[in-house]
Amino acid sequence: MGYHLNFQLIWRHFDKLAWGLVLSLELAVIAIAIGVVIGLALALAHVSGGRLVRLAIGAYVEFIRNVPLILLVYLVYYGLPTAVDIVYDAKTSFIATLSIYAGAYLVEVFRAGLLAIPRGLTDAGKAIGLTPFQRLLHVRLPTMLRIVLPSLSNTFISLFKDTSVASVIAVPELAYGAQWINFNTFRIIEVYAVVTPIYLVSGYVILGLLRLVERRFAVR
Repeated sequence: MGYHLNFQLIWRHFDKLAWGLVLSLELAVIAIAIGVVIGLALALAHVSGGRLVRLAIGAYVEFIRNVPLILLVYLVYYGLPTAVDIVYDAKTSFIATLSIYAGAYLVEVFRAGLLAIPRGLTDAGKAIGLTPFQRLLHVRLPTMLRIVLPSLSNTFISLFKDTSVASVIAVPELAYGAQWINFNTFRIIEVYAVVTPIYLVSGYVILGLLRLVERRFAVR
């Protein structure tokens, strides 16, 4: 028997995909926001800290970057509650995992941006009497953010796609919605033929918005 395409069942359950996309975007935004805080704090510590601080941050970065995200998701969701006797739901677990994962990548992005700041800018800040905190707030951070905008755009798009890993712990995001439709309708070709363009269009929309920000603020 031949396989006949039938998209009727996909449209009937399209709400699973629509709400899944909303949740995927929510997961990405929250995790990226927390990841930015982690990455920026550790980047500042790495640039201005001592040798032990740099070694500890380097170990964190190398561990996270060399372990698959799906394994980290399993460790945090299944392993951590058993080890330290804490309870949290799948969504919270995934946000924590993706935030830690994002922070490891953003450490290197922000660290490179801080090191790329022209020394003349910080010297000018000293010359006009700015304190170290004022130089950080008004000179180093604004300049660094403008320098790293292209790298941030690529990292943010990658993290949005990584939200699909949440499906392995039954977080009802977009990929999980596609799996649910597949398991209940057996229309695997149709559902992934619909989900793929959703990811593609969403990614391009996010990229377009980030490119607008980049063109507005990037160092020329």
